Amino acid sequence: MLDLRCGLCDVCTGRKLKACKSCLVCLISFCEKHLQPHYDSPAYAKHKLVEPSKKLQENVCSRHDEVMKMFCRTDQQSICYLCSVDEHKGHDTVSAAAERSEKQRELEVSRQNIQQRIQDREKDMKMLQQEVEAINGSADKTVGNSEKIFSELIRLMEKRRSDVKQQVRSQQQTEVSRVRELQEKLEQEITELKRKDAELEKLSHTEDHNQFLHDYPSLSPLSESTHSSSIKIRPLRSFEDVTAAVSEVRDKLQDVLREKWTNISQTVTEVDVLLSEPEPEPKTRAEFLKYSCDITLDPNTAYTKLLLSDGNRKVTLMSKQQSYSSHPDRFTYWCQVLSKESLMGRCYWEVELRGNVSVAVTYKNISRTGLSDECWFGHNDKSWVLDCDSNSYNFYTTKSSLLSQVLSPPE
Repeated sequence: MLDLRCGLCDVCTGRKLKACKSCLVCLISFCEKHLQPHYDSPAYAKHKLVEPSKKLQENVCSRHDEVMKMFCRTDQQSICYLCSVDEHKGHDTVSAAAERSEKQRELEVSRQNIQQRIQDREKDMKMLQQEVEAINGSADKTVGNSEKIFSELIRLMEKRRSDVKQQVRSQQQTEVSRVRELQEKLEQEITELKRKDAELEKLSHTEDHNQFLHDYPSLSPLSESTHSSSIKIRPLRSFEDVTAAVSEVRDKLQDVLREKWTNISQTVTEVDVLLSEPEPEPKTRAEFLKYSCDITLDPNTAYTKLLLSDGNRKVTLMSKQQSYSSHPDRFTYWCQVLSKESLMGRCYWEVELRGNVSVAVTYKNISRTGLSDECWFGHNDKSWVLDCDSNSYNFYTTKSSLLSQVLSPPE
């Protein structure tokens, strides 16, 4: 309910007039008429006048009925002089004015930090808008070039033309959406920072020391920024790269239809504007475990002499064929099996080895049928393999390309 007495002169009798000032010494509020003695008489020279307040009694010590002009830093509360020599004796006590001065300095530092962050975010907003324009311009130009090239191959490439256009637009929309989303977050952060700054500014102008100290702890602390101090933009990988890939399609039509389509798709998806902060390289096992992932093996890919067990987490080479059903994903010659899970970003897993074993990472579209190198881990450009035996570790990425060798592996 509204207190109709709030803001009225405490001296007026009968019909009370509106208060214009409150005195922190008298602990009452005055209208203009009854305030005049504070201006005219030297006896009131040291009285502190503030804007009308209904919380004047909060400045009076409930124990000693004295004005609280001191502050106990030990207990973080306003106290009177008698408190300082009584229950707060030996505590770290200062005048309320001194404590206010200290907190005021902290407040100003907070405001400076907020204002700097506002400037940083506004600068980031401008830079992101420029990137949106660059993405749109590059994407529009690439779509136009792709349309011209595909018009020459319309009979054979109608479907591929539509696919490239869709992928470019999709990646364009994805990148613009990412930037827009970050812009919205930055706008929200700027709004919140401005609101917090206004709140701190209002408190900084509070003339009543005790009221200031009373309200200061209730202020919500400044939250950590969800973004780095400035947005990092990687050089735009222009959509024009797609044009070169499409030109190759025109020159080698039959070959592209079978093999080169992946090249176009990957070029489109590599257009990535926002640069993430690089993660530090892990060095200890504990640091590697942060990137651990559970791997289960896919029986539909297992060579027929491989036995999967322990919930498809263990594989054993057997002498006899296993009762696997026919499946197009199965390796038909090499003793290999893939995991069900796809790996993205930084991943870590541990493998318990017995005998000679190879651990590999490969693209999903590796060939499965036959004994060619295109199916053999580490002997093509789609896979990497670590060969492990009792004497050495060898790491391969393409046929006859030994990248590293570690002799005498640890026991």
